[in-house]
Amino acid sequence: MAQDVADGVRDDVRDGGADDAGRRLRASLEAVLMVADEPVRAESLARATGESADEVDLLLRELAGEYAEQGRGFELRETSTGWRVYSRPEHAEVVEAFLLDGQTAKLTQAALETLAIVAYRQPVSRSRVAAVRGVSVDGVVRTLLTRGLVREVGVEATSGATLYGTTEEFLQRMGLDSLDDLPALAPFLPEEVGPEDLDPPEVLAPPAVQPAGPPPDGGATAMGEDGAPAGAAAAPGAEGPESPGGPENPTSQEDR
Repeated sequence: MAQDVADGVRDDVRDGGADDAGRRLRASLEAVLMVADEPVRAESLARATGESADEVDLLLRELAGEYAEQGRGFELRETSTGWRVYSRPEHAEVVEAFLLDGQTAKLTQAALETLAIVAYRQPVSRSRVAAVRGVSVDGVVRTLLTRGLVREVGVEATSGATLYGTTEEFLQRMGLDSLDDLPALAPFLPEEVGPEDLDPPEVLAPPAVQPAGPPPDGGATAMGEDGAPAGAAAAPGAEGPESPGGPENPTSQEDR
């Protein structure tokens, strides 16, 4: 009799431990899905939680069913690229009203700091802004892009990183006619630091040059009286037309 009681207690403890582990795993999955900004595959969630992909997939389907049954304002949906939490379509109007209202709300301190760095250091990359602030600025930059206060202006010449600058909307909101009207930066720097001590500005890559197409008349080039292409300027000291880069007129190192 005593042995039966002991066995029953052990079974209850084991089952209770399994339930606790299951609840912790479900909570872990929900936590990851709440912060994911793109669909997450079950395999990725399995690696993060240390569980098998099959177990994770089963729990995800259970969670999706529970959310639907409980009539939550969100749903867990499986897409071709993984699982993600979405707001339910029937609440689209409320979500839209909230987002539109948020565009007129005041900027956070983090957004103001990021905007100031972009304004004074533009064109500037996210990594440079993050280095100045000491934290990731991806979300803040997205907010500023949505508000129309900053825009992508091109890429950095060496790294290829996207560079950002301010917009006309920024100038209007700040009551400025141009960036030249920004307050001087020097008074806001520590006494031992001057503008010349700051990192050099990032360099905007020049726009790609499109190759010239053939002349409209099918490739024929109008020739002048001296046999050179019409409108072409003769090189100093040249006795006659020569092809650029040809054996008799090699391209100089500067031209390369």
